[in-house]
Amino acid sequence: MNALFILLGAVGIEVCATTCLKLSDGFTHPLPSLGVVAGYATSFWLLSLVLKELDVGVAYAVWAGLGTALVAVIGLLVFKESFSLFKAASVLLIVLGVVGLNLGGGVH
Repeated sequence: MNALFILLGAVGIEVCATTCLKLSDGFTHPLPSLGVVAGYATSFWLLSLVLKELDVGVAYAVWAGLGTALVAVIGLLVFKESFSLFKAASVLLIVLGVVGLNLGGGVH
């Protein structure tokens, strides 16, 4: 159970780092650029801790899939990016894939 909370923390930090990547404007703004480097480093470190308890396929699928879905929502709400029915269905498929992998097991 502890690994799940660490994994969710890694996802949250990765989402923040990705948002900073957008805000860095090609690494031309120092503060968001620092957020990118620090955020990804922290997120990968937390993910490495999770891999002590969870299978790599499941942990990475949750990290990447949930992160992708959250970044898509942030893009829509914060950056006013387009969001079509096709994009919504694609994000739903990502989430369903992550759920499917978790239902198949993954704790060792």
